[in-house]
Parts: sequence; C-alpha cells; structure tokens
Amino acid sequence: MSEAAELDVTPSPEPVIPVRDEDEHLNPDFIAAVEAAIGGDDRVALKELAGDLHEADTGDLLETLNADERAAFIRLLGDEFDYTALTETDEAVRLQVLEDLPNEVIAEGLEDLDSDDAVYILEDLDEDDQAAILEELPYADRAQLKKALDYPEESAGRRMQSEFIAVAPFWTVGQTIDYMREARDLPDSFYEIYVLDPAFKLLGSVHLDKILRTKRAEKVTSIMEETRQAVLATEDQEEVARRFERYNLVSSAVVDENERLVGVLTVDDIVDVIQEEAEEDLRALAGVGDEEISDTVVTIARSRLAWLVVNLGTAILASVVIALFEDTIEAMVALAVLMPIVASMGGNAGTQTMTVAVRGIATQELGARNLLRVLNREILVSAVNGVALALLIGITAWLWFASPGLGVVIAGSIIINMLFAGFSGLLIPIALDRLNVDPAIASSVFVTTVTDVVGFFAFLGIAALWFGLPF
Repeated sequence: MSEAAELDVTPSPEPVIPVRDEDEHLNPDFIAAVEAAIGGDDRVALKELAGDLHEADTGDLLETLNADERAAFIRLLGDEFDYTALTETDEAVRLQVLEDLPNEVIAEGLEDLDSDDAVYILEDLDEDDQAAILEELPYADRAQLKKALDYPEESAGRRMQSEFIAVAPFWTVGQTIDYMREARDLPDSFYEIYVLDPAFKLLGSVHLDKILRTKRAEKVTSIMEETRQAVLATEDQEEVARRFERYNLVSSAVVDENERLVGVLTVDDIVDVIQEEAEEDLRALAGVGDEEISDTVVTIARSRLAWLVVNLGTAILASVVIALFEDTIEAMVALAVLMPIVASMGGNAGTQTMTVAVRGIATQELGARNLLRVLNREILVSAVNGVALALLIGITAWLWFASPGLGVVIAGSIIINMLFAGFSGLLIPIALDRLNVDPAIASSVFVTTVTDVVGFFAFLGIAALWFGLPF
C-alpha cells in the first residue's frame, strides 16, 4: 500500500436515506432521522434531510409528525420551508399548523406562493384569521387574494391562478417573446399567452409552441385561436373539471361576468378537484361526511352520528314490518333464520345499481335521454341475477330444512327483492337529483330501506300464504 493511500483518512459520505420505500410510503428510517433531527434541535441535519423535498413529500411528512414536531420542523427549516406543502396536507393538519404560526410568518410564506395555492391555504380559516393574515401582505397581493376569496366556495374563481401573461392584439410575436424574457413578474409556469382588447376582454389565446414556431414579425392575432372553453369565475369546480376531461384541456382562461380575463386554471389544479370530488362522493355514499384521516375522535363521531341516527330510523321501519308477521315467525322458526339472506341480497344488489347510477349522474352520462334504456337493462340484470340466486338459495334452504316449500318461498322472495333493488337503485338517485338533493349523500338510506322492507314483506308474506300460517 502506498504512503499516500495510508494517509488518506477522508471519511466516506453518509449514505443518503431514501424518502420513500418500495411501496411509495414514507421510509420509516427517513421519518426516524427527521424526528431525531427535530428532537436534537439540529437545524443543519434537518435541512440536509428535508430542505429540498418536493412539497408532496413534505406534506406527507407533516401528516406523519405530531403537532409539536410540526411546529419545530417549520421553525428549524426557516426560509427553506415551502408553504406549498400545506396544500398537500389534510385540512385538520393544515389548520393546526397555521394556528401555531404567527400571522406575520404565514403572510411571509404566502408571498412566495401562486395565488391559487395561497387561496387554498386561507379559505378554510375563520374570517378574522384571514383578515389578520391579509393585513400583513403587500397591498397588491392582499387585493388579489381578497378578490379570489370573494368568489363562492368550490368555484373556478377559488381555484384559478391570478398570474397570467396577456398581450395586446397589435403586438408581434417578437414583442411577446422579448416581454417574456425581460418581465420579472411572470408566473412560474404557463402554457398559453392570452390576447386582450383595451377593455381587458378576452379575444383569444396563443399556445407557446405556436409562438416559438412563428416568425417575429407576425402579429399574435394571426396565430391566435378564439377561446371557446373560457370558464366563468363563478362556475362550479366540478363542472369545470368535467370540461377539462371532455376536451382534454391543459389550461383554460377564467373570465368574469363581463368576459374580462381574471385568471387561469391549469390541469394540476383540476386533478386535485377530480380527486376531491371523487373522495367526497365516496364518503357521502358511506355517510361519513367531510372527515379526514387526521381528524379527532370528537369530530369524526359528530360527523357520523347524524347518518347513523337516520339509519336507525330506517331500521325501525324494517322492524315494524317484521312485527306485522310476529305470529308467522313464531309458527315457523326457520323463517327467522332465512330472513337476513333475503334482505342482504336485495341490499347488495341495490347498492350495486345505486353506485352506477350516482356515478352516471355525476359524469352526466345518465339522463332523460337514456333513462328508459338503462332502466330496462338494470331490471333485466336484476331478473337474471335474481333467478340465479333464487335457484342457489332455494336449493340450499330445501336441503337445509328438508322443506321444498321453504325453498320455493325464499326463491320467490329473492327474485321480487332483486327486481325492486334494481328499480329503486336507479330511480331513487335520479329522483333525488331532480329535487336538487345530492344523490351520493341520501340514496343509500332510501335504497336500503326499500330493499329491507320489500324483502321482509315478500318473504314473510309469501311464507304465510304458502304454508297457511297466521299473519
């Protein structure tokens, strides 16, 4: 070994800890290292670990840490903490973080964000907290955010980015390129240049690829496309997301009631909207309300209790139907054993049809034009499945209780309940939608009630008639 090699005592670099594991979850070793840095108040180590994380990874990390660790994490990172990460966290975590931070610190962090991200962070705060934070911002930023917050919740105006590039119709391509090179207040990313008249009304847009492929002397109006998919600022975000999906949009201009350009919506915002709306519908179908994984026990219990009480009322209604056949059940105990099968099969079938119907209504694929066709299809599907299940359950009941008559009774009641399940699973969501009631929220209660009541009544009623039992 050479003398130079013997004297080389340079320590090898510390191995980099992967942020995520093979399953794309946060790496437990990475979380432990971050917690150790926070516990040791080691600013340098923490910045090396988390200083340049993507905001999505930082958001997931904040959700993993406890409340005290979150506050220390943000304090130790200082100017290197990206407040965009708060748009990637649950609402409960975001509100807790904002509550622990001074208003001037929050305002300083919001100054560096795009307007849509700043609005997203502010909109869930109380009006007093919003006002206090806005007062700490420069006038121009404050006016911009106040205007966005004045739009209705879940509207395009709340989601739009107020920063955009607009040019006059008499500008040339060369002027536009020079402006984009020299201006300092441009958005971080953009896809289109918008052309406005002197009254700031939207005339059209030019894609960046056309700008780059056109000679400098050409007027922008010569390569401009009339904007056909401009979005009203007051339009519901779900309708806007549907338009992005239908026309494969990457971005869209947002205009006010006077057709003046006020902002831009981009596809990354719409992806968030689609995810939020899908989660909202899924939670509504289960009756769990607008709850997050990080919510407290009290918040979750209060959110779920209302629908549990409603379900209790429907369960009592089903029990009343059973009570009408009390003598029938006493005369033949096997009926009590088989009753849950009839109700369960109808409930599951109704839920299947209801889920398809709610989704069809949400995507506007189900309406008056194809209602009869879809209804006929669902009834045929229910009939086919009903006959198949009736044969299976009827034979099982026959062999189980050595009673072919009991097999016939449960088979007939299964077919009847399956038909009602298909019928109600489709029509109840449509009826609720016509009454301006969200079918995702209320459909399951009514469909379950129908299948329980019809199932019990059909099964016990047919049994009483078939076997001559008392009502």
